[in-house]
Order: sequence, then structure tokens, then C-alpha cells
Amino acid sequence: MRDERGTIIYVGKAINLRNRVRSYFHAPHAQDAKVWRLVERIRDIEFIVTETELEALVLEMNLIKKHKPHFNVRLKDDKRYPYIKVTWQEPYPQVFVTRRMEKDGARYFGPFTAVWAVHETMDTLRKIFPYLTCDRDITGRDRRACLYADIGLCLAPCTGAATRDEYRAMIDRLCLFLQGKTEAVTAAIRAKLDEAVGRLEFERAARYRDQLQALARVAEHQKVISPTMVDQDVIAFARDQGDACVQVFFVRAGKLLGREYFVLEGTEDENTEQVLASFVKQFYDEAAYVPPEILLPENIQEAQIIEQWLRQQRGQTVVLNVPRNGQSRELVTMAEDNARATLTSLKAQWLADETKQMSAVAELQDALGLPNPPLRMECYDISNTQGTNSVGAMVVFERGAAKKSDYRKFKIKTVEGANDFASLQEVLRRRFNRLLENSGQGAGASEQSTPPNPDTIEKKRGGAQMAKISAHAKADDAWKRVPDLVIIDGGKGQLHAAHAVLRELGIEGVHLISLAKQEEEVFIPSREDSLRLPKTAEALKLLQRIRDEAHRFGITYHRAVRAKVGLASQLDAIPGIGPRRRRALLARFGSLDKIRAASVAELLTVEGMTRAAAQKLKEQL
Repeated sequence: MRDERGTIIYVGKAINLRNRVRSYFHAPHAQDAKVWRLVERIRDIEFIVTETELEALVLEMNLIKKHKPHFNVRLKDDKRYPYIKVTWQEPYPQVFVTRRMEKDGARYFGPFTAVWAVHETMDTLRKIFPYLTCDRDITGRDRRACLYADIGLCLAPCTGAATRDEYRAMIDRLCLFLQGKTEAVTAAIRAKLDEAVGRLEFERAARYRDQLQALARVAEHQKVISPTMVDQDVIAFARDQGDACVQVFFVRAGKLLGREYFVLEGTEDENTEQVLASFVKQFYDEAAYVPPEILLPENIQEAQIIEQWLRQQRGQTVVLNVPRNGQSRELVTMAEDNARATLTSLKAQWLADETKQMSAVAELQDALGLPNPPLRMECYDISNTQGTNSVGAMVVFERGAAKKSDYRKFKIKTVEGANDFASLQEVLRRRFNRLLENSGQGAGASEQSTPPNPDTIEKKRGGAQMAKISAHAKADDAWKRVPDLVIIDGGKGQLHAAHAVLRELGIEGVHLISLAKQEEEVFIPSREDSLRLPKTAEALKLLQRIRDEAHRFGITYHRAVRAKVGLASQLDAIPGIGPRRRRALLARFGSLDKIRAASVAELLTVEGMTRAAAQKLKEQL
């Protein structure tokens, strides 16, 4: 379902589409408040026919994840959660944190909501299982190991101190540990200890002894909650005034290994079944492991279809159970209690953060003498390396907090060399011309800024068209917002350059300042002298936070542009690799390291690549 701008506002599915759609347009007294709001905004309905209910479920999940419609229940965070990755497909697997799961033969464990918890786990793992962290080519013939081997944090397979099989056996025990199978790991290490003692290899035995002691300390914190040694996830949630928090307990081999919480959006006026079903689908679509049993507080809609989908995810049968009594019910109740406590704590934290942020905004209003609080602030920064690969960055803060969905980056197109003033002016012209176009005041507004009307577009029932329209609508949302305050990273020169652009475009009602880093002076167009805020002032800390975020965002984009240009130039220097093949290689592999690691056969799968060119590429790299 789309609104008047073509933005996707709801994605649903039904066996009988006619009955489902009609149900939204019944008499108002028969509907809840959420459906009223949805129906008021619907201007167009697009449908896709699938072969089975399972296909419909998968498509629905993908579209909700991609477009995040306002009226669907969805996980609040759009970031990817961290996982522990074990590169099992490599001869000498490494262990590290990643936020992206790929079908590359590696083993993944997670997700975790707190990255600090992941690193804490990694520190514990390293002491028990001293895995590799270097990028050496492991041959077993190196003359010296690194410092980590000396302090017992690496088995040093690089020098032959551990064979490939010994190292992989240790990594296998690490994976069992992450799965909660500490008894199996303990038994394996104890057997190694006994063997080392029998051979009088006392240094090796001491290492195993230390590992067993570390494992015992970890096991002390793992609560045994089931004598049946089962793997389960226990899911429950709490709601309060439109906010919802889901708590997941991870039970492995009968022990409670840990828990994570997730915040949901779009739960207003939704029933418990719908909230639970939406969470289960979104969570297990990304989960690294699906247990054979999932405990829920209530039955959910489409339970059989979801079990069928989960069976595909796991490769074995998965059961959704709603326990009514006994130990399983106690587990669900404990998860519900934790969900309520977590939500209460989160709401108190959100309130404290917003109060502090708005206090800084009010202080900034007084310091700058603004008639109204600057609820929306935009900050601009320019980044380049000696005038090359110049880019601009725009970051947005609303009510004192970063609004990353409205960040924008610009590749400088009209300025050559290191001219920050002209580059800044180009960025501001492009940004505020978009504002004028979206408000209908620009010369090309009628053609360029109006979102596509679904009624005038040929209906293409597919994700690509939906993505295009949704992206356009979201872009217009960001560009058409008028900032209360524009902050420029720089001094008087940058301020005057920016002020000239706003006068040129006739922009009124937008306040402008610049923040010079050296002395942290604030420059205002209407003042000759600079304004110096106390170093302890919350208003100055807010400005510094915004300025530093713009600098970070700009530098990150600049490095990406510079790396891409550098990679392209390296490939261009290889005979037989022209712009077309270079683009195809980058699209296929993404980085120089992956191109270097590819075999000739893999290179030949790239469009336009010949065997001669592929062999030349391998030789040069």
C-alpha cells in the first residue's frame, strides 16, 4: 500500500486478497486506530502473486526489511548486529567480529546487541583458545613467532609449533564452546592434558591446565535450567505506550548461555500475535543459528507456515511451543519479567538523554540569540587530499540527536584543486536548490522533484520498482526539511562563502554560524567579533559533537572515494584491463584482495574477460 507520494506504507499478504483488502475499508467503528490512520493515507495498492504461502511469507519479510514501511512492525535498529565469525573454510581459521553474514563456508555465532559484550567474549575465548590474529601466510617454516605466541595467546602454527590438524581441532573446540557445549570441550581438553602428562610434556600440560581453569570460571556463570540438555530460544516481550521490547533467552544444552533484547517499532494497536509473528520472522531471517525448539508466550498466526520456513533455515524440524505450565512456562515468565525491566530501564534512559539534549539545544538558542530553539541543525564539511577527490558532507541533528537517515554526501563536480570555499558553495547550492525544488519554488521543480505518481506509472509488480519509488520519496523527505540552523566547519572565510550562497538563492529564516576548530570560536554573520562559549557549556559541546560528526562522515566518504580511485588506477595499469573490464571486476569481487585471491577460472566468470587477460591479471597481482 502506498501513500500520495508513492511511498510504501504497508506490506501484507493474504490467501484471499479480495477479502483482505475489503477488511480495511469496513465501517470505521469496526476498525482500530492504526487501521484508521493507514486507510486515510492509502492512495494505491500494488500486488504480487506467489505460488505458495511460504513464498508469500519470504517475499513479505524481504519487502519489510528493504522498505521499512511505517505501519508494519519492525526491528527498531536498521544497523546490522555484530556476530562472531570463524573462517572455517580456511586452512587456518581466524576468529573476528563482523556485522555481515555471508554464505562463504564460515561459521557465525550471534547476534549480539552490544558490541562490548562481543569483545568481552572474544577476550575470554583468546585466553582459552589462542587463535591466530595475524595476516601471515602460514607455512610452518617461519623462523620466529610473534609476541602473542610468547605470552600464550597464539599456538604459533607459523613456526610449526602446532600442526594444521592441531590448530583446527582447537578452533573446533572453540565453536563447540560458543554453542554452549562446554562439557564436550572440557572432556577434550582434559584428555589432551592427560596425554601431555603421560608423555612428560609439562609445558604443554600446563597450557591445558590453564584452559580448564578458565573454562571452569566461565561455566560458573552458566545457569543449568533444563536436565534434558535441549537447545531452545525463549521469546517474550513487554509493551508500554507504543514502545515494545523483546527479550530472547538462548538455552544451549540445557544451560542459559545469555540473553539479548530488541526494540520494535510500529507496534501501536497491534495484537500480541502479530507482534510476536513479526519479530520471529525478522529475527530468524538474520540469525546465525535456529534451535529445534522456540518457546513463545502465546500462539501466533501462521505458525505452521513459519515452522515450515524455519525448517528450511535450519535444515531440520523446528517447533514453536507455547508452554502452559512446568519449567518451560517458568522460563517464558522469566523472559517476560526481564523484558518489562529492560523496557522500563530503556525508557528512563531515553527520557534522560532527550532531556539532556534539549537542555543543550535551549542553551544554544540563548547563546546565539535565536528566536526559536534550533530543533533541526545541519552541518557541512569539505574533505580532500591536496585538492584531489574532493567531497562534501552534510550531517543532521534533530532535537540534539543525530538523524543519520538524513545525512547526505556530495562528490564535488565543478571545482578543481584545493578550493574549500568554492567546494562549500557548490555543496550548499546543490542542497538548497533541492530544498527550493521540493517546495515548488525552483525552476525545475515541477519535473525533477515531484515524486513519481503510481497512477501514471506502468505497474511493474516487482521489488525494483517499489525500491525506486520508495527511495525517491525518502530522498524528498530529507531535502525538503528547512533547517533552523546551518553550521559550517571553519572560520570567517567559510562563513562568508556560505552566507553569499544563501543570499544568492534568497533563502530566508535559516540561521547560519561557523565553528573554527583552533580556538573553538563561533562566528555569526551579524557580529564582527567571534562568540566564545565557556568550555564547559553544553551548547559548545553540542556544536563540537555536530562538527566532529560532520568531519567523521566526510572523511569516511573521502577515504572510500580515494580507495576506489586508487584501486581503479592499479587495475588500469595492467595490460588488457580497460575501463569496462575494470568495472566488471569490481562489481564481481569488490576489492583488490578478492581479485588477487581469485583463480583464473573465477576471473573468467567476469563479463568480457578472456583467458589471456585473466592470466595477465594474475601475473601482475
